[in-house]
Amino acid sequence: MALEEGHAFAYPVRVKKSIFARWRANFWAGLVIVLPAVISLAVLRWLFGTVANITDLLLLFVPAEFTHHDHGNGPMYWYWSLAALLLAAGLISIVGLLARYYFGQKVIEWVDTTLMRIPLLNKIYSATKQVNDAFSATNKTAFRTVVLVEFPRADVYSIGFITGDPQDEVQAKTGRKVVCVFVPLTPNPTSGFLLMLPEEKVVKLDMSVPDAIKYVISLGAIMPDTVPAPNPYAKGSPAEVRAPAGVPAR
Repeated sequence: MALEEGHAFAYPVRVKKSIFARWRANFWAGLVIVLPAVISLAVLRWLFGTVANITDLLLLFVPAEFTHHDHGNGPMYWYWSLAALLLAAGLISIVGLLARYYFGQKVIEWVDTTLMRIPLLNKIYSATKQVNDAFSATNKTAFRTVVLVEFPRADVYSIGFITGDPQDEVQAKTGRKVVCVFVPLTPNPTSGFLLMLPEEKVVKLDMSVPDAIKYVISLGAIMPDTVPAPNPYAKGSPAEVRAPAGVPAR
């Protein structure tokens, strides 16, 4: 009688554990599928809200009673923010179009000169413009090449990006050809280390910049779509097969 009661107790417990285990497996499987979409929507919403704080100023000519909640006292309606964003995109396109012509180039040059003469603002504008020029399409070297460097110590390799050549003073003081390499941190590639390394210490890779950034953000989980070079130290590699008789392969 006691044995039968024991079996009657054990069976529901096993069923409950089985149901919970299946629910947990389904939950984690669903989370893996849903999480990228949720994160993408959250980032898109944050980006839209951040940009809208600037572009909304373009609608100052529209009465606030039409664009904002509570008859002008609340936040702006989302569709008006979208209209302001489209207006900003149109204005930027017009500036880009004017920059192709002589008159537009002169206007841009005049605005640039005026901003550079305003105290305090010229420092911010100059630094921002230099960073923008470094990442522009006219710069053929900055963030165009993915490299492998020994960092933070020997025999430990990190992914980096060549950002340019240092000043002539650095080249003269070191007496070597030195390149600037930015080594990003993971999983946040917006921060990292700026290294000045001899050119012979830098190993250039065939990996593209977007693939390298995904590789860093994913903590190395997303492998780039490249064909790996043959490993001369692997067992059965061509280097080992071609080794002469009596000479041990490396």
